[in-house]
Amino acid sequence: MARFHVPTIDISAWVGPGSPDARAAVVAAVDHACRTVGFLQVVGHGIPDAVIGDLETGLDAFFALPLAEKKRFVRPSGENRGYSPPKSESLSYSLGVDPVTRMNDFFEAFNVGTSWREYPGTSATAEDYAENTWPTGVDAFAPAVQTYFDEARRVAQTLTRIFAAALRVPDDFFDDLTDHSIDVLRMNNYALPPGSIELGAELTGMGEHTDFGLVTVLWADRVAGLQVLGADGSWNDVSPAEGALLVNLGDVAARLTNDKWLSTLHRVKPPVVDGTIERRRSAAFFHDGNADAVIAPLPGFVTDEAPALYEPVTVREHITAKLAGSRAGRRNDAAVREAARVVAASRG
Repeated sequence: MARFHVPTIDISAWVGPGSPDARAAVVAAVDHACRTVGFLQVVGHGIPDAVIGDLETGLDAFFALPLAEKKRFVRPSGENRGYSPPKSESLSYSLGVDPVTRMNDFFEAFNVGTSWREYPGTSATAEDYAENTWPTGVDAFAPAVQTYFDEARRVAQTLTRIFAAALRVPDDFFDDLTDHSIDVLRMNNYALPPGSIELGAELTGMGEHTDFGLVTVLWADRVAGLQVLGADGSWNDVSPAEGALLVNLGDVAARLTNDKWLSTLHRVKPPVVDGTIERRRSAAFFHDGNADAVIAPLPGFVTDEAPALYEPVTVREHITAKLAGSRAGRRNDAAVREAARVVAASRG
């Protein structure tokens, strides 16, 4: 079997002017990555270095606050906004898999997303598109995060145009699925106070999971931790190339293509370097699709030999079940196919 590899693809031909041949080459490379790995790295994405630098400064300022101060910004789990303290989640539950301990994902996070107010004239409601909570007393945070959010959304929308070409559907196919998309930016901090654990003890940075929506655009430190499940059941270390963004497909993409494109399992192990835990930061932009969009395999991916693997479901129904697993500790028993892959990997 071929060595596990996450390809790096220059998408600049789709970000700015590009020749038909250059664009076609990007489409072919993305399609191959989606069918074989479910992960890729993109360069030529057009996000200025200064925007990412400001994001890092904002993250550092917020996560440096005392835990008690950060907990002031905790929101109810179903709203997917605000602060999540360490060990308050378990991503394995989103797949219907029991983790080693009940809530053992040792990362902290802060979530912002699109508000229903940004989608006038649509069916968006506050239930699915909650207002944001912005931390007070951290002046660098909100403007830097909002600027990066807008840039990451632009990259995600560029990718959906590439996806449409790769899937040979109309250029505007994804517009109907994403014109009031549930878009969330989750900023993660993997860091532990000195002496808080015994190195070598069972500890999960973020449990194995698939992403919920259409596509994820990830900025991350070049620090070890992210692992991706290979086709042979092995876990493989993945770190972004200099200046690259990691991109992976979510469950919506897998459902649309009847699993011809992969929503690949991944996890984050504690970033231990030479026996010492090293800090790791990431910012994952989730482009999930409209809450009321009905997702089912596209006709071109369903045949007598390859029947539909999924029943139709709305994005809202799918995400609600996954969040109830990761945040509220209720195992998502609907994730049958994903759970089987986790179990198989643990036996490999």
